[in-house]
Order: sequence, then C-alpha cells, then structure tokens
Amino acid sequence: GRGRAAVPGPGLAAPMDDSKVIGGKVKKPGKRGRKPAKIDLKAKLERSRQSARECRARKKLRYQYLEELVSSRERAICALREELEMYKQWCMAMDQGKIPSEIKALLTGEEQSKAQQNSTKLAKAGKTETHSNNPW
Repeated sequence: GRGRAAVPGPGLAAPMDDSKVIGGKVKKPGKRGRKPAKIDLKAKLERSRQSARECRARKKLRYQYLEELVSSRERAICALREELEMYKQWCMAMDQGKIPSEIKALLTGEEQSKAQQNSTKLAKAGKTETHSNNPW
C-alpha cells in the first residue's frame, strides 16, 4: 500500500533503514506499484482507436466467413435432399416393377465403361512397349 501518515510520538522509535519523514509521512525508497507512465494521451487514444478498427475488421471478416460457410452448407443440404427425393422416386418405381431409365443407363454405362477400360488398358500397354524402344 501507500505510506501512512506517521507522527512520531514519545514512545515510537524513529523510522529505520533509509526511510525519511517528510511532512509527517514515512517515505520508503524503491518503486512500489505503477507510476503513471508519461505517455502522450493523444498517441494512446489513437492506438486504442486503431486497435478497435482492427478488431471490427476481424469481426466483420469472421462473420463473412461464417455466413459463406452457412450458405454453402445450406446449398449442400438442398442438393442432398433433391438426390434423396430422386432415389425415393426410383425406389417407388422399382416397387411397381418399372426400372427407371437412369438406372438402365447407369447399368449399361458401367458395362460400356468396363469394356472401354479394358480396351484402353490394352492400348496403353501396347503404346508403352513401342515407346520403351525409343530412347528419346
């Protein structure tokens, strides 16, 4: 704490160490507590304003990012709901004994793609053999 007012009385001893009595108060040497720094008040206020501006800018960016994230997730949800609805329709059609054209296309497409993959594998194998003889 701060120095107390001390009035040396008849029974009290004088302050010890380097303490001095100034105007009835005991002053001890050394720096206890913080002295008010002699910083220019205008500079301090400007730093505070700048810090507040930066904080608002960061907040604005954070909210923009979160809003974009929410909207992208909402779009993904809509796309998934549409896909789910399509699959439900396909299941209902198949329950009635009808095979949807999309599923037929997928099945025939898979058979064709398998055939194409096999032919391209063979073609690639043939190409690598011809190129392996060429040093350039």
